[in-house]
Amino acid sequence: MTPAARLSAAIELIETIDAQRVPAAKALKEWGTAHRYAGSGDRAAIAGLIWDVLRRRASSAWIMDDDRPRARVLGMLKLERGLDVDAIAALCDGGRFAPEPLTEGERAALASRSLENAPAHIAGDYPEWLDGYLAQVFGDDRVAEATAMASRAPLDLRVNTLKARREKILSSLAHLGAQPTPWSPTGLRILLGADARNPGIHAEEDFIKGAIEVQDEGSQLAALLSAAKPGEQVIDLCAGAGGKTLALAALMQGKGRLIATDRDKRQLAPIHERLSRAGVHNADVRTPKGEGDTLGDIRASADLVLIDAPCTGTGTWRRNPDAKWRMRPGALEVRLKDQIEVLDRATALVKPGGRIAYITCSVLPPENGEQVRAFVARHPEFSMAPTSQTVTALGDKAEEFAAAALQSPEGLLMTPRRTRTDGFFVSILNRRTSS
Repeated sequence: MTPAARLSAAIELIETIDAQRVPAAKALKEWGTAHRYAGSGDRAAIAGLIWDVLRRRASSAWIMDDDRPRARVLGMLKLERGLDVDAIAALCDGGRFAPEPLTEGERAALASRSLENAPAHIAGDYPEWLDGYLAQVFGDDRVAEATAMASRAPLDLRVNTLKARREKILSSLAHLGAQPTPWSPTGLRILLGADARNPGIHAEEDFIKGAIEVQDEGSQLAALLSAAKPGEQVIDLCAGAGGKTLALAALMQGKGRLIATDRDKRQLAPIHERLSRAGVHNADVRTPKGEGDTLGDIRASADLVLIDAPCTGTGTWRRNPDAKWRMRPGALEVRLKDQIEVLDRATALVKPGGRIAYITCSVLPPENGEQVRAFVARHPEFSMAPTSQTVTALGDKAEEFAAAALQSPEGLLMTPRRTRTDGFFVSILNRRTSS
């Protein structure tokens, strides 16, 4: 397919997503099935266009003064791809499979309009109802922070130190352009261009043998900041598919007791195979059955309870750009209740002198600092660990990381703009050693 034909396909797909209100991933999959002549490069390029339109949905419509799919695609080409009017016109020449030529109005908008006077939620490309929350945490920097959250994320990997060293994996993945991540001592990063296909990591020998896992560096750091140690009893209370469980197992070096569970047993389905492939032998997966308490035999004995809390996922907008436009205020209220429930449930599991690592992939204050303050008010036997203490888990990167992250008395906030990771909040809550 020509670049112009790919552009036409993108416009058609945005129309489908709008009209049918379907997730972009589903629309792209169905389009690929119906257009089998399109090669993998074509599909990747079209997907890149779609995700970029969704990343810059509000600002592209503002630039064009038009919210229709074609206008948003054209506005994205200017804002995200940096194309000038002539370059966009060359793609829209009305030829075979190409979009119709630019109208005079489209040319004028592309040539003259900018985001200079756009409201913050337009310039930053996020729903207007979230503006107050982002202003609360970022202030006047919220447009810059949100713009970074709208950029394309790299592909991050974590080296499984139970099986390999980063230096060795760097060499074996050199053909993919892998390089060390800035903060995590076990992280690798593969940068991806706008039209680049995701490399077939799952087919790499290192992945098949369990030496690497796909995991954003922010998620890796969240596990590191929990400071899980060999010989400890650690509970991953919202383990899901097991990403942080695997990271905890590596930190524990196969020593101690690691228990992984989740209220939603469907989320746990992949964890068994992943633990086996990673060579983890000290993990006990507790799958919930009926109304019974899967952790009924554990009371006040855990050194660490890690809570990868259910949240709105605002920190992962780089990877899920359409999710932010589907998000509604009611979703936040549901997640806040879920977080209260899991935090309160964790208190009975932590021994005196133990700790809770509370983690969200959100940047919203109600899910982060406000949630932590409310927890400590309910449970005065817990206190917030100073961030200066928490970052020591990063060794020689601690001071530099602390300067990059957004610190508060409640914890640390990572963002794409500050730490070049997904958005993650981490709070360490210590239980007093005695009453």
